[in-house]
Amino acid sequence: MTAPRPIRFFHRGQLTSVAGLPPTTTVLQYLREHAHCAGTKEGCAEGDCGACTVLVGELDADGRSVALRNVNACIQFLPMLDGKALLTVEDLGTSTDLGPVQQSLVDCHGSQCGFCTPGFAMTMQAIYERHQAEGSRPDRQALADDLAGNLCRCTGYRPILDAGERMFDAPARVIDRAPLVEALRTLRDDPPLHYEAASRAGTPQRVFAPRSIDDFAALREAQPEARLVAGATDVGLWVNKQQRELGDVILTGQVDALRRIEVFDTSELDSAHGSPATLRIGAAVTLEDAWAALSARVPALRELWLRFASPPVRHAGTLGGNIANGSPIGDGAPALIALGARIRLRRGTEHRVMPLESFYLDYMKNALQPGEFVEALDVPMPAPGTRLRGYKLAKRYDSDISAVCAVLSLRLEDGVARDARFAFGGMAAIVKRAARAEGAVNGRAWDEAASLAAAAALAEDFTPMTDLRASAGYRARASANLIRRFWLETRANAPVAAESASVWQAINLQRSVA
Repeated sequence: MTAPRPIRFFHRGQLTSVAGLPPTTTVLQYLREHAHCAGTKEGCAEGDCGACTVLVGELDADGRSVALRNVNACIQFLPMLDGKALLTVEDLGTSTDLGPVQQSLVDCHGSQCGFCTPGFAMTMQAIYERHQAEGSRPDRQALADDLAGNLCRCTGYRPILDAGERMFDAPARVIDRAPLVEALRTLRDDPPLHYEAASRAGTPQRVFAPRSIDDFAALREAQPEARLVAGATDVGLWVNKQQRELGDVILTGQVDALRRIEVFDTSELDSAHGSPATLRIGAAVTLEDAWAALSARVPALRELWLRFASPPVRHAGTLGGNIANGSPIGDGAPALIALGARIRLRRGTEHRVMPLESFYLDYMKNALQPGEFVEALDVPMPAPGTRLRGYKLAKRYDSDISAVCAVLSLRLEDGVARDARFAFGGMAAIVKRAARAEGAVNGRAWDEAASLAAAAALAEDFTPMTDLRASAGYRARASANLIRRFWLETRANAPVAAESASVWQAINLQRSVA
């Protein structure tokens, strides 16, 4: 274990060292109360509104460039910045020398009360930087998708989207990353973070950020009561909204081995899924990178990716954290269970692997033993002949929690359904498979009668509850309808295009006609 040291990061053109602040001080609190950078605003303090959006930069593996991503400062703890760069709206320009993003917002009247504007500007800067590096230009829908984590309550989104298009008309002017690279190379030579300070309640609290997987495993085994924190997109709300104390914290984000995505020949993993390849996703891989890798290989999951939280949340949160958290309304587990994923667990030097559906025992209870952690997720890619669809039902299209999430998969062999895997979230205390519905289709022709039998069998699989998101009756009926929709989209004769069955697509078509 290394000696305690301050948190060190790059901010406002220089290396910054912070000591003495509670470990759960958020980046937003630091900016406004200690660094006196008040451009970044607080709206919701739970990662929903985007008023606090900042850019966080990390050095790439070869140390030659810095990747910038927009995240919510209100739910990022200050120790998570160690070794990174922090950019805020103050870094974009001055009142007499506006950057392209700022100038476009002015020219297009993209700000009214101005409270949300700094957050929009930071997200737009991230968009601008990415597309300038790629030599591309986003269309209006791509801009809307990227801005899904930023809310505006008075200006309206049309002028903001206008600004997003216009910012590419001016001569290119990107952030100079050379000073960031130099600073982050210096910080890379620091020992792994071990930070100690009084908590918000005044009790001693420690934060550890090991870098090797063996050091992480040994520390976790030695301190099984410590709180593991990945992106803090959930844990941050425990602190902000529930005023919970976390105790000692172990951060996962500095362990390179947990941040890898690898592809294996399935035979190397002794898999019985009949899949041509398996994707291994490390537990600390961000949601954005994990979903991008999944949807690149399983395009039917693309809409779930775009509708999973918001870009700032996906840039911070991790798929491993989402799975370990085990919310019954999470959207990650249904997709992975339908694909036949297996979860890799580790305690010290011991490893074990189990089907993901066996990991969940009861509401917010899982099979983790003391000192054990999620190391990776092995996700078999669909075998030839597989039909898979993902559906999310929620009150809003963007940035909303599911009332029901269903990912349905089966393999067709001469028109006969095999290996059905119907995974549902929002229908029980845990995400689980619909075993009776699967049994109703396996081994029989995949026709309308089979889909109706599966839909009827759902009543034996689930007894959903009523809550603020949906009634039990709605969940039961909608889930049955999703199985019928799945058949309509995958039937042998005249399958319905997934796009034409989407109410959101229909709305877009109506708008284009108008």
